[in-house]
Amino acid sequence: MYLKDSKIIVVKIGSSLIVDKKKNIRKKWLQSFAQDIKRLKKKNKKIVIVSSGAIALGCKKMNYNKTKLKLDKSQAIASVGQIELMNLFSKTFSKFKLDISQILLTLEDTEERRRSINAKRTFENLFKLDFIPIVNENDTIATSEIKYGDNDRLASRVAQIVSADTLVLLSDVDGLYTKNPKMFKDAKLIKKIDNLNKDIQNIDTKGMTELGSGGMNTKIEAAKICNLAGCNMVIANGLYMSPLNLIENEKNCTWFYSKVSKLHARKKWIISSISPKGEIVIDEGAKKALQNGKSLLAAGIKRVSGKFRKGDHIKIVDIKKKEFARGLSSFSSQEIKRIMGHHSNEIEKILGYISKSEVVHKDDMVKI
Repeated sequence: MYLKDSKIIVVKIGSSLIVDKKKNIRKKWLQSFAQDIKRLKKKNKKIVIVSSGAIALGCKKMNYNKTKLKLDKSQAIASVGQIELMNLFSKTFSKFKLDISQILLTLEDTEERRRSINAKRTFENLFKLDFIPIVNENDTIATSEIKYGDNDRLASRVAQIVSADTLVLLSDVDGLYTKNPKMFKDAKLIKKIDNLNKDIQNIDTKGMTELGSGGMNTKIEAAKICNLAGCNMVIANGLYMSPLNLIENEKNCTWFYSKVSKLHARKKWIISSISPKGEIVIDEGAKKALQNGKSLLAAGIKRVSGKFRKGDHIKIVDIKKKEFARGLSSFSSQEIKRIMGHHSNEIEKILGYISKSEVVHKDDMVKI
């Protein structure tokens, strides 16, 4: 699968692509990148951008040296730089009639299932509104213990959350080489990796760093995450103008292919969750709806057992107590007890606040 076959694409761009070594903003490059995104959007691709650059732009505005920053100072600089970064994207993308939104994530937001489900819903709604989410690590509150430390792994987690087909990592090299191309003239570009663990055994990735905080090792780690999520990944040189167009035209880059389907990866994730926290008994009408690929609604629920929270793993059984599905609940057990048997349009009135209409969304359910 290449970009042309991908429906959902996550693109990670490093700070070195936005700000050059002289601390000048690469405006022409950003415009060419926006043109790339515009072209992909016209082909009905859903795009997420994971962008570095907040601290670099904050340092530029406040005339600080990035290398001498301590964590607490960098958090303050990041809060200044976030505005600069989003203004830069907004100003550039608006010229091409592209609407953007901002999502700030911490490590916990992607590792903790309940939070990742909430993030997934936000991305889905932004896609429906035809907005391009621009994601960054929330450097203003992240401590060293809860930081990703680089946006390669953050991007791979975002790709996992949105069920992306392809993750694009734009680097300062053409891709993965047999050895460091900046040190060895006989280094050869590897065009594709089909078996990650086997194909990279003889590659020395030490010293293969880019201008940002992540080197080739972090990209390999990102590839491993994508591999398990059923998402392909490509490393390409982002320093060229219109880098996504070059990837589409199959110029120099390295593709990492996943052998796992997205559906299988998600099902495996749900099924292999820790033992279910509770059980929902549903009527025959709801069972038929689920068998036809629908989500579970409150109206078809007869009983709830166990104590669980929103996002917990639960069993779904029929009136004969036969288990036929598992899923992630959008409500707590206490909430379900209040809304079961009621139509979705009554939920807000019963609970007193706006919530989802599905008790278990079809994307968060696996039929057994």
